[in-house]
Amino acid sequence: MDTIKTRSIRNIEQKMAGIEPGSMRYNVLEAAKNFKSSWIALGQILYTVYKDKHFKAWGYMTFEAYVKAELGLQKQTASKLLHSYYFLEKNEPQFLKDLQKEQKAEPKSIPSLDAVNVLRLAANNKELTEEDYSEFKKSVFDDGVEGKEIKKQVGLRLRSMREEEDPEKARAGRRVQTLRRLFSTLKTLQKEVNLANLVSEKTAKELDRFLGFLESEIGEAV
Repeated sequence: MDTIKTRSIRNIEQKMAGIEPGSMRYNVLEAAKNFKSSWIALGQILYTVYKDKHFKAWGYMTFEAYVKAELGLQKQTASKLLHSYYFLEKNEPQFLKDLQKEQKAEPKSIPSLDAVNVLRLAANNKELTEEDYSEFKKSVFDDGVEGKEIKKQVGLRLRSMREEEDPEKARAGRRVQTLRRLFSTLKTLQKEVNLANLVSEKTAKELDRFLGFLESEIGEAV
């Protein structure tokens, strides 16, 4: 956690000052305060709050209203926390058990929230195999790969699989993309040539005609 306290951290500390230490509500606020270095602890306790509807006893009608007003968390972040923690509890319980055995786990030993969220989505993707998941899991838990990088790895794997399944379709897609780039480049050059009167009227008409043919070919290829 940065030594300079953000406004949201100060707000949480102010709320903690008026709540009994050790209570469920106090513990949630404390977990939120330590969010950057302990998102799993926050995800775990938020899951309990969500499942058992504790927020209603604290004066909030919805879970979303509670996390935004009291913890300063956006709906998307809270949802990611809940789903990612539940994913670990369901799919990787041994990891959580090992984590609990450690007295003070170093932040570097805990995968990032974004990385686990990407791993969760990969586990639910029917296009990926168990071997694919095991490889991504190793990247997240053993190698400490961050969310953006693991997302890139998953995307490349899916793209590669789709091209292997239908090489003709992949080739057709690349052809259309190339033709579109060619059309765009020639169209730009045509404007420059015509504005500066760099070619004869006959050549200008032929160029316009060629662009028409090229545009039709792109339309037929899509």
